[in-house]
Amino acid sequence: MQNDEVIWQVIRHKHCSFMSKIETGIFCRNPYNVTGICNRSSCPLANSRYATIRDHDGVFYLYMKTIERAHMPNKLWERVKLPRNYEKALEIIDKHLMYWPKFLVHKTKQRLTKMTQMRIRMRKLALKTREKIMTTPRKEKKREARREEKAEKAAVLDKSIERELLERLKKGVYGDAYKDIYNYPFDKYQKVLEGEEMQLDTEIEEEEEEEPEIEYVEGYDELEEEDDIEDFAGFSMDNSHADDDNVGSDEEAEAVTRKRERKESAFASRRFEKDEPAAKSKKKPRVLVEVMASYIFSWFSIVFLLFLLEKH
Repeated sequence: MQNDEVIWQVIRHKHCSFMSKIETGIFCRNPYNVTGICNRSSCPLANSRYATIRDHDGVFYLYMKTIERAHMPNKLWERVKLPRNYEKALEIIDKHLMYWPKFLVHKTKQRLTKMTQMRIRMRKLALKTREKIMTTPRKEKKREARREEKAEKAAVLDKSIERELLERLKKGVYGDAYKDIYNYPFDKYQKVLEGEEMQLDTEIEEEEEEEPEIEYVEGYDELEEEDDIEDFAGFSMDNSHADDDNVGSDEEAEAVTRKRERKESAFASRRFEKDEPAAKSKKKPRVLVEVMASYIFSWFSIVFLLFLLEKH
């Protein structure tokens, strides 16, 4: 048979696992203790009739224990849910603890008041933005610093490699096979090329906007040379006619035909040079050789005619 005094005499001499003795006093760690102090009136083990309040995820419950249920450990505690309204919770406590000892009723209401105030304070603190102080180990700080240094070095190396590859691709060192050989993003190179093309386009537009320069060039060089040759030929023919007034009409006709042939050959040579400008430098000497040959032939013919006239 259960006896509260016997239980208290057994557990009071440091034989209770819930007892916590410190400099300020002796406290109880049992979750059903209504005051948290280790004494005869507040001990939940040494009192067969006991009441307290517990919190389950923000909801308060009134727990009650009686001697009639001491033989059933699974049904030892009876609990009643308390509303959030403080006054209604006090009414429920008075209703269920009407004939209980006034000490337990007072301590139960006092515990409800403290827990209600704690819940209000928790809500206020949750609404405020407070700084959260976190400590980091010394080894972790050193490790992060080493990683940052390695990452910076790797970033600088990557940038230098990227710059070198862009220069090589721009110079055409790799050709068209660099896509298969080197695992390098082609988009960056395209962006660089597009930027350079934009610069070239702007430079070309600026050049087009500038006023064109006026230049003076000599013209009709070939025609002037041919006219000088013809004048020289005409002058030589005039001198020959002045020396020999007795040349017949046949000789005049031959001279006219030769002059016509020379003009036709010069016209054909000019037309051929226009059709093939690459062969211009080669065609000029041929024309000059033909013209000089005709002059030599004409001089020999004139000398031969003069020789015949002297004999007659």
